Amino acid sequence: MLFNSVEFLLLFLPLTLVVYLRLSDARSALIWLSLASLCFYGYWNPIYLLLILTSVFFNFGLGKLIVSSEGRQKYWATAVGVAFNLGLLGYFKYANFFVNEVAYATGMDWSIDQIILPLAISFFTFQQIAYLVDGYQGKVEKHGIIEYVAFVTFFPQLIAGPIVHHRDMLPQFRSIERLRGLSGNLGIGLTIFAIGLFKKVAIADELALYANPVFDTALGGGTLSFAEAWGGALAYTFQLYFDFSGYSDMAIGLGQMFGLTLPINFASPYKARSIVEFWRLWHITLSNFLRDYLYIALGGNRKGDLARYRNLFVTMLLGGLWHGAGWNFVIWGGLHGFYLTVNHLWRALPFYKSISSGVTYSYASWGLTFLCVVIGWVFFRAESLDAALLMLTTMTGMAGIEVPGSVAAMMPEFLRDVVIAGPLFPNLRLGWEAAFGIMIIAGVIAFWAPNVFDLFHDRLGVEMNERVTYRPVRLTWQPSLSWALMAGVFISYCLLSLSEPSEFLYFQF
Repeated sequence: MLFNSVEFLLLFLPLTLVVYLRLSDARSALIWLSLASLCFYGYWNPIYLLLILTSVFFNFGLGKLIVSSEGRQKYWATAVGVAFNLGLLGYFKYANFFVNEVAYATGMDWSIDQIILPLAISFFTFQQIAYLVDGYQGKVEKHGIIEYVAFVTFFPQLIAGPIVHHRDMLPQFRSIERLRGLSGNLGIGLTIFAIGLFKKVAIADELALYANPVFDTALGGGTLSFAEAWGGALAYTFQLYFDFSGYSDMAIGLGQMFGLTLPINFASPYKARSIVEFWRLWHITLSNFLRDYLYIALGGNRKGDLARYRNLFVTMLLGGLWHGAGWNFVIWGGLHGFYLTVNHLWRALPFYKSISSGVTYSYASWGLTFLCVVIGWVFFRAESLDAALLMLTTMTGMAGIEVPGSVAAMMPEFLRDVVIAGPLFPNLRLGWEAAFGIMIIAGVIAFWAPNVFDLFHDRLGVEMNERVTYRPVRLTWQPSLSWALMAGVFISYCLLSLSEPSEFLYFQF
């Protein structure tokens, strides 16, 4: 069931919310919310309810054992729990990839049946690993099975994040306060949900019509022009941003409707002026997890700069592999590990502080950061290494530079003599002019517009977002007719556009 589907918007959400609001005590409401979340998860494939319930009850029981144990028993219980979770993730997500690569490398005729990746396994695995490790470190507060089930399965964040932490959610599930003042929460939540839905339907899905044919052509080894390659790369850059940012906004909005605060997962990452800043603003909950449970566990920066850069690179490499079982994701993660290493080395230079405060440096660093991110997304999106290299080769102009005829017509004559003019995507429903217009709108929103955290700063759990810097803006949410009309227009437009709702890109991870 998709957030942008008629079934969810007109049936599941209203029914779940109405029953939730009519229940008088917190425990009954929490049980209902957990049952509804399990129904939401089982809608895709009921058989995987056995998987998630097995994972939930195993980790809850083991967590209780870890908290009550001491010494080596505590250590081994934690190790068994982490191994169990990683084993499940490894089997379902990486078994086919591993067997195929070993067979290719050794020339052996090895193969296994295709394993279907269960939805959300990457997300609920990370949540529960953090829970067990924190239990080992004595950071888990007392809670019951109902709170734990709700923590893992809460449907707004279950499928594609944000990756919620037990310290943020379990106290909320235990508190009766979440059932008070819900009328105000509904207004806030519905507005944030409408913004996220509009990002997905009106921007991300439209850009997909432009990005997909370009990458499909590259995958098939077809010919792309310079303009096509850059247009496809930029279209995907903004498609992914508004698709995942839209989902994260919808998750936060849904949480608010139920009186629960989910952490901010995006804070205008394309405004970043360095790769370090980019990773503080993009998929914030994943960055926090990788920092707290992988980078620090590897040693962090405690053993000198060389070990620091090694740990950083390994963390990003594994972060890339978390996104999918493919060399393109490994390369993407390694590329960002390289970016971060270079960024830290640059900042360590003695003249860095003297040149980094100027306006020119600020714009140049923003442009370079965005360019590096776009290059990384080419590997992230391309379905093969050959397709990625074809895209990048064309984008560098090594295959020649060709621009659309409409653009060439506006050029001075001496420039027209050195370019080859031709039509761009004549067979697409979405033509070049429309795609270019949508990308301009997407760029304006991504580069300059306030984000949800800015607009709802005083209404959300600011203490849960320590890595996010608030940017004061005049336009902040108020319980007013204008905000209600905007939310109504966004939702109405999206409902009229949902003949064939598309999945969110991060569902595949």
